[in-house]
Amino acid sequence: MNWPALKEKLDLYEKLMRLDKPIGILLLLWPTLWALWLSSLGRPNWIIVWIFVLGTVLMRSAGCVINDYADRDFDKHVERTKERPLTSGKVTTKEALALFAGLSLCSFVLVLLLGNTLVIWMSVPALFLAASYPFTKRFLAIPQAYLGVAFGFGIPMAYAALIDGVPAEAWWLLLANVFWAVAYDTEYAMVDRDDDLKIGIKTSAITFGRFDVAAVMFCYAATLAIIGWIGYTLNLGPAFYAGLVVAAGIMGVHYTWIRGRERMPCFKAFLHNNWVGAAIFAGIAVDFLISGRSFG
Repeated sequence: MNWPALKEKLDLYEKLMRLDKPIGILLLLWPTLWALWLSSLGRPNWIIVWIFVLGTVLMRSAGCVINDYADRDFDKHVERTKERPLTSGKVTTKEALALFAGLSLCSFVLVLLLGNTLVIWMSVPALFLAASYPFTKRFLAIPQAYLGVAFGFGIPMAYAALIDGVPAEAWWLLLANVFWAVAYDTEYAMVDRDDDLKIGIKTSAITFGRFDVAAVMFCYAATLAIIGWIGYTLNLGPAFYAGLVVAAGIMGVHYTWIRGRERMPCFKAFLHNNWVGAAIFAGIAVDFLISGRSFG
């Protein structure tokens, strides 16, 4: 294969992994960082942090590949997705499955580098969740809840890596992530609702119907309430709560964008959730920093 052909193929793989659209990596990364900082009380092992960051990129990429493999026939009927590499035939199904396997193997090697038996065992359900999520859109009324577990499984794994255990706090944080995922992915699903109704895919936007906006705001509120309660149990201070207030303000802006249920404002709200995750993390990190418990 000559260089132009190889470059074209690599570009297609990049699009298949959505490396050109990093929002998914960020939405997966922020909850993992929340967990790394909370579990270590603001003093995470930096080697573990970088392993989890790289693992997040690899598993999100693997998730995108298997998602497009599962949806390759449905995507033909959706305006926004009909030109994806797998759907358009520019990448074969064998190539996609091989890429998924390679990314998953690289992720597992990273887990092995942690040298933690509990995390190694937890990587098995983590891979299952990532690989099976795309198929839940055939039968689950709110597959976004399953996505929240799949996207947030780095939370209990982070606790396991840093404290060699998974306390109740980790599972509560995972639940908060489920509510957040339902919120932002409902906004995403509102963009494709008409197409999804035609082809028979189940989404939260369809299930919630005319209560979709209310459901998004309820899930946002539940996210903040759970994280706020976790911070309270850890005796976090004003900076932490300031982060939650900023996140709440951003969520309020999202309401003004999605209440009209127009495609592009809903998509804009989905993308903007990066700042929700960032605000929450900033509150956590700054609170530990100014309290003198971090980076000591």
